[in-house]
Amino acid sequence: METESEPYVRLATLRQLHRVVADLNTARSLADTLQTVVDGIVAGLGYELACVNLVRPDGDLVVAAFAGDPAAEALITGRVGSRLSWERRLTMGENWDGLRFIPHTEGWVLLEDDVPQWHTEGPDPRFVDEWHPEDRLYAPMYASGGELLGVISVDRPRNGRRPGAWGREALQMYAFQAAIAISNARLRANMQRALVRLEREQQALRASEESFRQAFEYAPSGMAIAEMGGDQHGRLLRTNDALCRLLGRPASVLRRYSFSDLVHPEDIGTLLRTSAEGGRAELRLGRRDGTYVWVSLRNSVVADAADGPRFLLTHVEDIEERKRHELQLAHRASHDALTGLPNSAELRSRLGARLCRRPQSVRATAVEALDAAFEGRPETGGDVAEHGFRPDGYGDPFEGQGVGPVAGAGPGEVGPYDHHVHTVAPATDIDDGTKGLAVLFCDLDGFKSINDRFGHHTGDAVLIEVARRLTTGVRDGDTVARLGGDEFVVLADGLGAADAADLAVRLRNAIIPPIRVDGRAVRVGASFGIGWASCGMSADEVLRSADQRMYIEKRSRSKAHRRAG
Repeated sequence: METESEPYVRLATLRQLHRVVADLNTARSLADTLQTVVDGIVAGLGYELACVNLVRPDGDLVVAAFAGDPAAEALITGRVGSRLSWERRLTMGENWDGLRFIPHTEGWVLLEDDVPQWHTEGPDPRFVDEWHPEDRLYAPMYASGGELLGVISVDRPRNGRRPGAWGREALQMYAFQAAIAISNARLRANMQRALVRLEREQQALRASEESFRQAFEYAPSGMAIAEMGGDQHGRLLRTNDALCRLLGRPASVLRRYSFSDLVHPEDIGTLLRTSAEGGRAELRLGRRDGTYVWVSLRNSVVADAADGPRFLLTHVEDIEERKRHELQLAHRASHDALTGLPNSAELRSRLGARLCRRPQSVRATAVEALDAAFEGRPETGGDVAEHGFRPDGYGDPFEGQGVGPVAGAGPGEVGPYDHHVHTVAPATDIDDGTKGLAVLFCDLDGFKSINDRFGHHTGDAVLIEVARRLTTGVRDGDTVARLGGDEFVVLADGLGAADAADLAVRLRNAIIPPIRVDGRAVRVGASFGIGWASCGMSADEVLRSADQRMYIEKRSRSKAHRRAG
């Protein structure tokens, strides 16, 4: 079961991974790209040593980049290992979802082959997952067509342990992005050479055009030539087969469009902000079937020395898989692995988004509000305190009180109105018609005895079914989250005190019916505590209030009534 801090660790790792992946796209040459790959592993993935073994044209692999140890770098950089030896390494050991791990108990057979490697001394592992100095971990990199581009080798995890599932997936995703960056670097190098020939070899124009045509037509990723300037600026003049396949449209049809016609409506601003010269953007393009695909779009200008820019060359790389991985990683960092519900971190984030540090002010009379507006006294309440009005239209009337500036205001400025809608708690003793954000804290009764008696497999099945019943019992806009163990929280907005009490009864009744697991019927009960979110409270204070009310409700019922299975 996850600890409460683990989602934050994963989010921090994900942010670091995004930073090092972003660096891959800033390198200009292949050599810079390779060095950026190994530097990113050392800086962001928690390893002390990393190297890239790049496939040469003859099939053998050369140590092309190294990071982490200058002595080891000087020792093995530029050395070559045979393809046969590398294939042997990539077929032995343990397959970690695309990674290859060769433990020290098996790696001794590789000590005498011709693959360049470094050796370190150290004691034997003290526990099962401790990293041994002779352990080996490889991340193969493949081109889009399945061709091996190279192999990333890593050593000496900083925590001294073999990477777990999260660390393995991070390394695998990084290797995937590194393969794209290396392929792009090679493609950029080829295209730059083609452009140089077009610009400098005017007398050999035919040969240069043919070379460019082949590089364009047979590029593994999408390529397009668009018109520059005039009424038809941006219209596609020519597209290669890879782009036609990606968008599901023939070249004759694509010539009727520009990229602005194909881009997703939400991404049109991103496209317009992309500079024509060396511009780069990640956006969605429409397919023929009505779906959209994420692409990385990069522009360069093909110029004529005499007449100036002639057309725009656009490289379109399919990044759908990478975007899917990013979404999966983000989802795993914010959701419970067992039930799929939002986890504790995501719950606090959603709850905190509704709260500010200052409760809603008491409304003043119209005369008091007008006087306060012209005197600049936000503490009097009314329109000044509620809307943030200032006679000069600048400055934050709630400065230092936790209420932020208006969305859309410039840096250092606050607009004339603060549009934050304060969250208030309805009165619990009278029905005054106030609707608020109810926080229902749920603790299962009898769950521990099920876990102890039938095992964690049955307990997990019960938690999954309880999560399903809770999700089914709330409205579409409500949130059901799992804090951990057998504790759940429901956020339901727009409820009065009676509505929240009715919801708690319905959810308790939904949980009570027997749950069948492996042919056995088990039952659990539920105790609910109802708290209310209100501006001026923190998310932890709201949850703590609901938790305390749950325990009061649990103690008020006899053990016989609480126990259900």
